[in-house]
Amino acid sequence: MTDTPIKTLRRGAVLEVTLDRPKANAIDAATSRIMGEVFTDFRDDPDLRVAILTGAGEKFFCPGWDLKAAADGEAPDSDYGVGGFGGLQELRGLNKPVIAAINGIACGGGLELALCADIIVAADHATFALPEIRSGTVADAASIKLPKRIPYHIAMELLFTGRWFDAAEAAQWGLVNRVVRAEGLMEAARTLADELAAGPPLVFAAIKEIVREAEAMGFHDALNRVTKSQFATVERLYRSEDQKEGARAFAEKRDPVWKGR
Repeated sequence: MTDTPIKTLRRGAVLEVTLDRPKANAIDAATSRIMGEVFTDFRDDPDLRVAILTGAGEKFFCPGWDLKAAADGEAPDSDYGVGGFGGLQELRGLNKPVIAAINGIACGGGLELALCADIIVAADHATFALPEIRSGTVADAASIKLPKRIPYHIAMELLFTGRWFDAAEAAQWGLVNRVVRAEGLMEAARTLADELAAGPPLVFAAIKEIVREAEAMGFHDALNRVTKSQFATVERLYRSEDQKEGARAFAEKRDPVWKGR
């Protein structure tokens, strides 16, 4: 499809999602709703195991909310669709790996969108910022997530000042997993996606649910829920063919064949 702001490409078990809204890949409410539908379909499709999210072009990943749409009257509390802003912010039950391939500027809501991913790969020219402070607003999702991802004092500095920082600094603080040359960005993201797509999907699902749910729990409470299979994904995993296949493959010293069931 060429007439939508979101381009998708299925490559085996990997879904590539490209935000393509010239000139800057900003997200308005209509685009957000489309993204929500795309990521909901990804979540619910048993043949898809990994998603890559990137932006079109080499300058912008995403600057966040479309301020031109706002100037034309679109309200900040518009209907952003299932999953909230960008389709990922509040999407429930997304228990599959998502990789963000940052191809340029990721600021404001664009950086918050990247924080929704499980793994972030950045081009060496990528830059980041949370400039909301300069316009008298708050980077709400980043205020919740960022201090949990990087050192508290660094997160607070970035939130308080809105300053720009480059990919090297993002890697220094552990905000991105790796930095690669711009021309090799998608190759690096695809290599990683293919590696994950060949892995055990039921284990990945259990990991994501445990990490997500345990965030608001004490250690012993969370561990008790895991050991007693009180997470739906853990219960499914321990009763699955894949769990038995993993044990057999280990005993037989061969690579397992994961079926996701």
